[in-house]
Amino acid sequence: MASEYFYQGNKYGLEPEYGELFSGYRMSASGLGQATDPRTANQLQEVSNKLNFGGKVIEISIVQPNIFDAIPKQHLKEISRISKLTGAELTLHGPLIEASGFDKQGWTEANRQQAENEMLQVIERGHEINPKGNLNITFHSAAALPEAVEKMRIGKEERTKSMLIADSRTGEINVIREKERYFPEKGYKVIEEGKPAPLFDPKQELDKKNEESWRSTLSDLNFYAMRGSEVLEQVGNIKDKEGKSIGTDKVLKLYSDAQKNPKIIEQLPAEAKQIVQQVSRNIDHAEPYLRDSYIKMRELYNRVYKESSGEDRNKLDSFRKEIAPLVEQGFEKDPMKLQQFAEKIEGGLKMLGDIESPKLFVPLNNFLIEKSATTFGDVAFNAYQKFKDSTPVISIENPPVGTALSRAEDLKELIERSRKKFVENAVKKGMDAGSAENAAKKIIGATWDVGHINMIRKYGYDAADVVKETEKIAPYVKHVHLSDNFGYEHTELPMGMGNVPTKEIFETLEKQGKLGQIKKIIETGDWFQHFKTAPTAYLMEAFGSPLGGGGGGYWNQARGLSGNYYGGFGTMLPDQHFSMYGSGFSSLPTELGGQIAGRSRSTGTPMD
Repeated sequence: MASEYFYQGNKYGLEPEYGELFSGYRMSASGLGQATDPRTANQLQEVSNKLNFGGKVIEISIVQPNIFDAIPKQHLKEISRISKLTGAELTLHGPLIEASGFDKQGWTEANRQQAENEMLQVIERGHEINPKGNLNITFHSAAALPEAVEKMRIGKEERTKSMLIADSRTGEINVIREKERYFPEKGYKVIEEGKPAPLFDPKQELDKKNEESWRSTLSDLNFYAMRGSEVLEQVGNIKDKEGKSIGTDKVLKLYSDAQKNPKIIEQLPAEAKQIVQQVSRNIDHAEPYLRDSYIKMRELYNRVYKESSGEDRNKLDSFRKEIAPLVEQGFEKDPMKLQQFAEKIEGGLKMLGDIESPKLFVPLNNFLIEKSATTFGDVAFNAYQKFKDSTPVISIENPPVGTALSRAEDLKELIERSRKKFVENAVKKGMDAGSAENAAKKIIGATWDVGHINMIRKYGYDAADVVKETEKIAPYVKHVHLSDNFGYEHTELPMGMGNVPTKEIFETLEKQGKLGQIKKIIETGDWFQHFKTAPTAYLMEAFGSPLGGGGGGYWNQARGLSGNYYGGFGTMLPDQHFSMYGSGFSSLPTELGGQIAGRSRSTGTPMD
């Protein structure tokens, strides 16, 4: 019977399914963990407070790197000590680190390496919290980028509205989006009068951008190469005083000798001196054009070769064999071979123009997953080398929808590729593939945040779609974060106060047969911020937790909010409370629905 029912007009409810917050999925309170306040570095006090009120599963939540760095190493050891004394289980939410290596200026390998180093330090420090166990450490899949593929549900149809793409050379981000076309283009549908716009095909648009960018790049290089060749032709047209062409070889020989020994110019007849000076001017104009074209052609060759296959690879190999002896001779630096240098550049550009357009731009999702998987795979393996069987578990979390790599498909691919990278590293170090795969599966998995994925609703999706997302990631889940919202903003309400399909999500996870081993952490920062009360009682009502071990009913029967929160009466219990009628909730701390603030459930506290 709920204390609120003492308000006049409120109904009584003793049915097993009673309770406005009850999700329909019953769970023991011992299966629910609490997150500490991420805004403070005094996590020792935070953990102590949770332990004082009977917390048995606690997540040390440190989402800001600077706050994590402000925690003394002695605090982590003390947290470990008091958790052992109380029998509590701990997990850790690591800082928000962009694993891919992107920042506001774009992507660099140096940034990715830095992210890898930061994550490894978090794992090494986290290991101090539980040196003998596999502490679960959560990292977000992405932290600095918006959602790479903007999808929306329009009626029964899912449509892609835009897609972020990355320049695979520089990491710079571009966007391709749905747009109207009226002028005919090969392979594209145009808008005809009275007809709706055709569907946006991001793959087709990306292929078009790659083709146009490749042709534009070759066109620019051809311009410089042709300009260099034209200036060089003028060298061959230099004539003597009788009007006869001197010949390119002789002119270049004069120029080459003069470059080696400038005093030669002073010893030449006036006519020859004039010729050398004219040649110098022409070559000084031609050489930068040719050298720039050569350098860029070499870069393009390296880019294209990596992706090439079949006939294209044969063309590239043939050109390499042809030019290799000349490169070994340093022909690009020999004035006597400047004409040959120009011809080879033109030949190379023509060859590049005959092969299939390379992928200068790739979907940002692909780029992110590739780079982030390298980071997570390397971090996991380096940690495994150091800690072996006690290596912390890396759980990669889906961030709020609207952030990159927030959908189940992306998270699943990231985890699989991270495991693959772990195995590659392990095999290189002599570990057999089977053992490496088992270790990777144990160490790398997912943290599934049910509130984050519920935010797909703002793109037109519904509860069934949220459950489908859960089905995709379920086999990889090692950890769960609990919060509720209405699908639009990243609010963190207690379960049952929004529209997260809690029951269906947990039933989906339960099918994997390991839900009991998974820690379920309550994240309700917004609730605490605005209403200044602990959410524990509401969570226990939402999950219909047993009131005790003796079969004395459930929290969803004992609590009802119609006379409390929803009624606007303020305090949870009226002034005349259960103490008038005997023992009751009034003797419990506020965190568990009572009125005794600042008191522990048990006598004595680790810290006060």
